[in-house]
Amino acid sequence: MPSLKELFKKATGTNADTEVRLTVSGSNRKYYRLQNKDISLIGVVGISAEENHAFIEMSKHFKAKALPVPEFIIKSDDNLKYLQEDLGDTVLFDYLRKGRLTRVFSSDEKELLHKTMHMLAKIQIKGAEGFDFSICYPQPEFNKRSVLWDLNYFKYCFLKATGLEFQENRLEDDFDRFADKLLQAPIDYFMYRDFQSRNVMIKEGEPYFIDYQGGRKGPVYYDVASFLWQAKAQYGAELRGELLDTYIKSLGEHREVNETEFREMLDHFVLFRLLQVLGAYGFRGYFEKKPHFLQSIPYALENLREVMQHCDFSAFPYLMNVLHEMAALKQFREVNLDKPLVVTVYSFSYKKGMPNDDSGNGGGFVFDCRAVNNPGKYERFQSLNGLDTPVIQFLEEDGEIIRLLDNAYNMVDTTVKRYMERKFTNLMVSFGCTGGQHRSVYSAQKMAEHISEKFGIEVNLVHREQNLEQRFERK
Repeated sequence: MPSLKELFKKATGTNADTEVRLTVSGSNRKYYRLQNKDISLIGVVGISAEENHAFIEMSKHFKAKALPVPEFIIKSDDNLKYLQEDLGDTVLFDYLRKGRLTRVFSSDEKELLHKTMHMLAKIQIKGAEGFDFSICYPQPEFNKRSVLWDLNYFKYCFLKATGLEFQENRLEDDFDRFADKLLQAPIDYFMYRDFQSRNVMIKEGEPYFIDYQGGRKGPVYYDVASFLWQAKAQYGAELRGELLDTYIKSLGEHREVNETEFREMLDHFVLFRLLQVLGAYGFRGYFEKKPHFLQSIPYALENLREVMQHCDFSAFPYLMNVLHEMAALKQFREVNLDKPLVVTVYSFSYKKGMPNDDSGNGGGFVFDCRAVNNPGKYERFQSLNGLDTPVIQFLEEDGEIIRLLDNAYNMVDTTVKRYMERKFTNLMVSFGCTGGQHRSVYSAQKMAEHISEKFGIEVNLVHREQNLEQRFERK
């Protein structure tokens, strides 16, 4: 069978100069970017010809309906390899990083989220029109068998892994009743199944949908639950409510919607999706040892606790009893989802440029120490840095650095206090001087010690030019 580069040549008439493997977290499919100076395409290598065939046919159908998905380009005869349009590198999940970390979403972030929910209703309805669901893999439609598969996925891959004792026959009885409830929902829609912000790309300010190969005929509720209750999305109740309103309005443009009935049924699908997700996290985390999925478990459990607290699931008493006991287990109870503030303090040389903010927040305070008398002018200090006693004595006796730090403390203290109140997770404070050796090192060290002592939070100290790092643990 031809390689991806050979498919590229066949499709474009030109050679791909580069072929770079792309990182994905939860898929067994391999993704590559193939490029030359004029053309960039994404190559996919799958392990299931049936799954690839489903994706390709869905892509063709959705594109014909003018839906925002990548254009299919070419495939190998065995359906194990294909090329598609390159939508770039901006994943919605990553675009929302600042909002997720701070739980305060900007107007731009909110706009994209509303666009996504609006488009979801459209792809569910337009995508189902005239589509041959028989090609879907592994199931053509949402049915009782698929529901029970997912519920048992949760039972075997997560619930049993916790060590919790339960009566399996009673749990299965409630699983049956729960499945019957879910199957009351109409299924004449395209159900994306894995609809979440990691499967939405942003191109020219608009959302594009990817990775829908597991889609099938089904109800609308599942995708809404998947997106709005995504474990690490951190939308919060208020924003989630606004996005749900947008979705219901968009759906109402195509179908009549009884909002009360819609919300009641959605509650059940939220519970169902959370159990399915926990099953996936258990399998990927406990069995495949992938840390990304283990890290997501506390967030999914927090969503589960919230849903169980506010929704009526009294028709499934034993299931609820088991879930409450599970959520109260010690290993989950001790997890703190309100991540404490971490402050990173740098010393640096202006000649080598300012430090990058690895948190993705774009930087923080930068204090210029170059106005302070420079110990580096004196030969006796040139082999020393701002951590050495002779340099410390020189700077403190001179006094200029003390006045600079007093002003810096006042500014930073106010911000740290406010960041903690607003549950922000990252702050960066930097001190620069000519060489990043004396004044900035002294100042950064003092600031880190000051913040650690006053607030008891974690502080990471980096003397960049000295290649020194220190961590002050949370007290």
